[in-house]
Amino acid sequence: MTTTAPEISLFLEDESATVRLGEDLALALRAGDCLALSGDLGAGKSSLARAFLRALADDAELEVPSPTFTLVQSYDLRIPVSHFDLYRLGDPAELTELGFDEALQGGVCLVEWPEMAESELPDDRIVLRLTHEGAGRRVTILAPEKQASRIRRVFAIREFLDGAGFPQAKRRFLTGDASLRAYEAIYPNDGVRRILMDWPPLPEGPPVLDGKPYPKVAHIAENAYPFVAIANVLRQEGFATPEIYSVDYDQGILLLEDLGSDGVLDDDGKPIAERYLESVACLAQLHSQPMPQDIPVTDTHVHRIPDFDRTAMKMEVRLVLDWHLPWKRDGALASEDERNEYLTIWDTLIDQLGTAEKNLLLRDFHSPNIIWRENKAGIQKVGLIDFQDAMIGPTSYDLASIVQDARVTIEPDLFHRLMEHYLSLRRRQPNFDEAALLKSWAIMSAQRNCKLAGLWVRLMRRDGKPGYMKHMPRTLAYLGVALQHDTLAPLRDWCVRAGIATAES
Repeated sequence: MTTTAPEISLFLEDESATVRLGEDLALALRAGDCLALSGDLGAGKSSLARAFLRALADDAELEVPSPTFTLVQSYDLRIPVSHFDLYRLGDPAELTELGFDEALQGGVCLVEWPEMAESELPDDRIVLRLTHEGAGRRVTILAPEKQASRIRRVFAIREFLDGAGFPQAKRRFLTGDASLRAYEAIYPNDGVRRILMDWPPLPEGPPVLDGKPYPKVAHIAENAYPFVAIANVLRQEGFATPEIYSVDYDQGILLLEDLGSDGVLDDDGKPIAERYLESVACLAQLHSQPMPQDIPVTDTHVHRIPDFDRTAMKMEVRLVLDWHLPWKRDGALASEDERNEYLTIWDTLIDQLGTAEKNLLLRDFHSPNIIWRENKAGIQKVGLIDFQDAMIGPTSYDLASIVQDARVTIEPDLFHRLMEHYLSLRRRQPNFDEAALLKSWAIMSAQRNCKLAGLWVRLMRRDGKPGYMKHMPRTLAYLGVALQHDTLAPLRDWCVRAGIATAES
């Protein structure tokens, strides 16, 4: 086996430490990983495998029989796992007959006694050796850099939890998202679940405009400071954001309050009208009070909320040109004339936003990012969990996000109820300009849906995430609604000629 990663070594003082290691590895391994467990009889291989499987299943009572006689035991879990024990293997070639290659393609393979078929195991396997040391065990891990980096990351999170006062906490995978953030459910001994945000820093990407990478142009948060800043200021103003218990800004690890697990959709994935109505009421409240643009986060860091400026808006709508049109045209790019006309139209539309109402916009105010809190009252019913990319810009952007939820179809009747509920609350405020808001809403709806129409394709083609394409028909339908506004006539005509919209839009 070849590897470029340095050896990882740690001491397990007792059986509970072995269990925690299994839990941590369950968070580190991915489909396609082979974990080869080496060690003498009684060294703890089976204990570690059992802890790994129970953590992945999130079932402390999961029956984990030894595969000594059957040679392999399979588990249909969040990630499928095949547990091999090769102690009684007659010939290394038998590993193929046991379905090892197929198991590895779609899941994780745990292999005890890998020495019995070392020549048949993948070169990029993770080798974990257990040896007795005093009253405990010594673990050494050798792995290629790709796998080793994941393992080091989960160990860094364990050290973070130790420093936060939760050294014995149980960890379970919670979710990932379209970004590079992932989340864990943390169960300390006090019985109160907490949420861990895993947001590792990344190297700066290639320049896309004026020598700047995409996150800097589009004002995408690159560290935890914006999340902490917005969470704190919103909570101070009475909104329901998670309290932040501990944070490591350098590593991108945050321990948060758990606001709950209920959302705004029913069991069939359809919107619950009451919860959406409360959500737009929360938004109306947010838009009615000014928010600071400069927010102190630490003694040495002040976060300035960026403006949703012309550069950011145009960078996002370019996704239609760079990804959507080539997908729709079997690879053919937009012509230079098409590009210039499209971007000129957007310059004119952005000019018309100059007098639009501006305040804090959360940027992704829709069903995946809203927690429903049944036992709370008023705006506290609506838990806010995704706002690190917040900007100062047209408030109508967030209204478009929720009444045209990108992840679920908002039928016309509910759409009109949500718009009317929001507007009725805003009409109570002096100097509210409803016509201006509706004009701004049409522009921001078109801007957001043009971005999404390109983003879904980019997620599929560049990032290998085709599942997001199921949202495309809905996104284009929402765009068609925005294009009905007279202000959008030039963009409507362009979209019709480009084949993105119909003349009836």
